Amino acid sequence: MLPVLMNVKSRREEYAEATRRALLDAATGLFAERGYAGTSVEDIARAARVTRGALYHHFAGKRDVFEAVFEELETATIPRLLPAEGAGEDPWALLVTGFDRVLEIALEPAYQRIALVDAPAVLGWARWRELAEHHVLGLLREVLAGLITAGLLRPQPPDLLARLLLAALVEAALTIASAPDQDRARTEAGLLLRDLLEGLRPHPGAPPSPVQPGGTAQG
Repeated sequence: MLPVLMNVKSRREEYAEATRRALLDAATGLFAERGYAGTSVEDIARAARVTRGALYHHFAGKRDVFEAVFEELETATIPRLLPAEGAGEDPWALLVTGFDRVLEIALEPAYQRIALVDAPAVLGWARWRELAEHHVLGLLREVLAGLITAGLLRPQPPDLLARLLLAALVEAALTIASAPDQDRARTEAGLLLRDLLEGLRPHPGAPPSPVQPGGTAQG
């Protein structure tokens, strides 16, 4: 009897997961096409071919669905920022390439609409920033710490540096999304960010600036 009950539970879990997946897929397409304001709970349920009750079984409401969509979108961008397996580029080139990829993603209509246009307003600035940092900040901090250790960046508090550079990236992406000429904005943002990164590199012949245990560089 027990194996039968276990199989039933497994099938129920599979059905629940499939329903949630259908809701998220449907919502992603609708939010990208119509925006948050132009999409209703009924639209999402209809596109997913489930009832409103099924949607409310998995999510508290439209905002909850949107947050889940946004988190999935952010999670999916992380592998796109990483080098291909076996890539022979040096660590500095990988950092610059990662920044360039962020700006390229900012040009994509679906990402723009969901992550850059609607998310700050729907989730609130604090929650939007919290989720964005959760997905990217740790990776950026790790990369920067490695560059500092390798002597490719002047010693800086890695956490503070990661937060400042992430803020610059976010502002660049927001600017691209709202610019009349987005391709030009992307090019200009890329050049400025490269200049910013170059300014953090060690000056030839300059002595290193030690970082105090508290994380403050002296110089």
